[in-house]
Parts: sequence; structure tokens; C-alpha cells
Amino acid sequence: MTTAARTTPRSPTIVLVFLLLAYILNFLDRQILSILAQPIKKDLSLSDTEFGAIAGLAFALLYSFAGVPLSYLADRTSRSRVIAGSLAIWSGFTALCGVAGGYWSMFLYRLGVGVGEAGGVAPSYALIADYFPPEKRGRALGIYSLGVPVGLGSGLLVGAYIATYINWRAAFLIMGGIGLLLVPFFLWVVKDVPRPAGLTSQVRLGEVWAIVSRKPSFWLLAIAASLSSLCGYGLAVWVPSVLILSYDLTLLQAGQFMGSLLLIGGVIGVLAGGHFADRLGHADKSWYAKLPAFAWLIALPCFLFGLTTDNLWLAWPPLLIANAMNILWLGPIVTAVQNLVEPAKRATASSMFLLINNLVGLGVGPLLIGAISDSLKATYGPDSLRYAAIGVVLFYGLAGAMALIASRFLTRDWVDEPQP
Repeated sequence: MTTAARTTPRSPTIVLVFLLLAYILNFLDRQILSILAQPIKKDLSLSDTEFGAIAGLAFALLYSFAGVPLSYLADRTSRSRVIAGSLAIWSGFTALCGVAGGYWSMFLYRLGVGVGEAGGVAPSYALIADYFPPEKRGRALGIYSLGVPVGLGSGLLVGAYIATYINWRAAFLIMGGIGLLLVPFFLWVVKDVPRPAGLTSQVRLGEVWAIVSRKPSFWLLAIAASLSSLCGYGLAVWVPSVLILSYDLTLLQAGQFMGSLLLIGGVIGVLAGGHFADRLGHADKSWYAKLPAFAWLIALPCFLFGLTTDNLWLAWPPLLIANAMNILWLGPIVTAVQNLVEPAKRATASSMFLLINNLVGLGVGPLLIGAISDSLKATYGPDSLRYAAIGVVLFYGLAGAMALIASRFLTRDWVDEPQP
């Protein structure tokens, strides 16, 4: 028997709660960097391009590539233990960010955060798919995906308050410590669903790649999600600085403004995506791609209006809608990717999807906005970040088009759940 088969599974709801807690910390540890951009740049003497490399490229490099072998390991051994080990690693390196003395030390610590978080997401997707039947999977993955807006919003708020009343270094140390405290409780609660002896050893990395690479829906959904993530991660990193530099908000006010958008809009979008994907996709699988496509096409004009108006009271409603629409894709597309392969190969397939998504989204988004901002600074001064962000949101239109094309192939590529 495998390690997974010797464990006793818990209640699906309890497992989902602990996976969600870990995912919240995952995104909180990522996002806390963005609200601390100005004091970190000042203390470490960083340019926008250098900070963009730390926030995006440093994290994405190992996060993207390490995800495939770690998820492959999870499919062949224990998904829950790989997640717990990853939680310990990324939390430890988050704490180390609080003692960084310069550009390269912060860059290397962020690499470590990326390595840790690489083993958390794809195995969690697979574990949720193990615990929940197909008709409830979209909503379960949608609830899990609440970790994105809750983690992003909490990161902004927590980071802003700690930096305001203590300092930016304390924010990293405190958040990293909380993650390390969660690890033993996670190990005690989250167990793998038993799998037949020998089944895990049948998973082959090349075989999984051969399956997904032949499916047009995989490529189209991966590219669409990547373009959306390029915008989403880039904006999440830089919009707090836009609020400080272009709207004269304090660090705490910027954290409160952005935190409200991410927590309210993001939670609504993620829950709506999971709910409507299952409701519409039950009869027509193409809705798992159509729903995100329509959401991205709505997000585009809302972001453009919100970022161009000089009145924050007028900007908040369209930005709220945009933050709901730009994250709605998580439940539907993650569910679709889970169903492009048979159950034993889910974590590995998800990691291949995340490799593409994170290399483009995390690796390019924050760095691209930072580089554009530096190139525009001589002309637009403090507003250079604002105009860089406005230019990047145009990628939402292309993401929507790619997802609509993917909807034509998804029903054909879908792998039906095997009957017990």
C-alpha cells in the first residue's frame, strides 16, 4: 500500500478549511510585499524594475519550475505531506525576507518563498478533486480559491498596519511565524484519500505531458489564464504604489482601499465563478471556458475607467466590479484542467498548467509594469506607474478571446469521471 492508502481521510469540509487556510497564507505572503513597496525600495535603494523583479521574476522562476516535480512527487507519494512541507518552507523564507539587507538577499529569499509555494497549489487541487464528486467540484475549488482574494486583501491590510505601527520587516517575520505554527495542525488534520496499491507508481511525467499537450483546450486555457494573471499579479503588486504616488494616499489608506476591493470584489467573483460554472457546466462543459471569457471582457473597461479617473470615489465601484471579474476564472478553469486527465494524474497536470500560468503571470506581470514605469518616469514622473498599469490591462481582451476559442474544444477534451 502507498502512504496515501494507509491514512484515514477526514471530513471533506474540514480538509477544505485547512487547505484554504494554507492557501490564504500562500497569497498573503506574496501580496504583503506590494503594500510594503515604498519603504522596501527606500531602505534597500531599489528601482521600480528591481522591485518588479523581486516581486515577480524572483518568485516565479523557481515557483513555476519546481511545481512540476513537487506535484509529480505528490501524485506518487502523499499529497497532504507535500503540501505541509511546502507550507513550512515558504513560511520560513517569508520570515527571512524580514532580515534582508539588500537587493540580492531579498531576491534569494523570494526565490525560497517561490520554491515552497510551488508544492502547495497543484496537490491541493488534486486533493480537493479526490474529496469532492464532479457535481460539487467547481464550488469546492471555488471556495478553495477564496484564498486568493482573502490572502491578497489580508496581505495588504496586515502589511499596511504592521508597517505603519512597527516596520516593514516585522510584517514578514510575523506572517512567516504564523505559517510555521500552522504546519503541525495541518499534518494532523489533512489526510490523503486512499488510492489502490500500485496506482501512484503508474503516474509518468512524460505520459501526463503527452496527454495534455495534445489537447487544444489545455493550451488555450493556459494561455488565457496566463494573460489574465499577467494583468492581475502586475496590478496587485503595483496599484498600491499607484494609490500612494498618484492619489497621495498614505500607506495605510492605500492598504485599506485596495484591501476592500480585493476582499469584497474578489470573494464575490470567486464564489460566483465556482457556483455558475457547476450550474451551467453540468449541461454544457464549454461554460467552464465561456464564463471566464465573459468576465475578462467585462473587467477590461472597468479597469480602464477606474485607473483613468482622478476621483477615487468614482473609481471604487468599477474597480470593485473589475476585481470580481478578473478572478472569476479560478474555479471554472481549474476544474476544467482537473478533468482533462484521469484522477491519478491531476496534480501533475495542474502543475503543468500552473507552470505556464505563473511564468507569464508572475514572472512577466510585475516586472513588465515596473520596466514600463521606469521608461516613462522622465515624461510622467510619479504617474508613470499609473500609465504602465493602464497599458497592461489591455491583455484582458486577448485572454477573453482565447478562452472563447477554448470553449469550442473543451467538451471533446473532457475526461469523464470513472464510475466506482
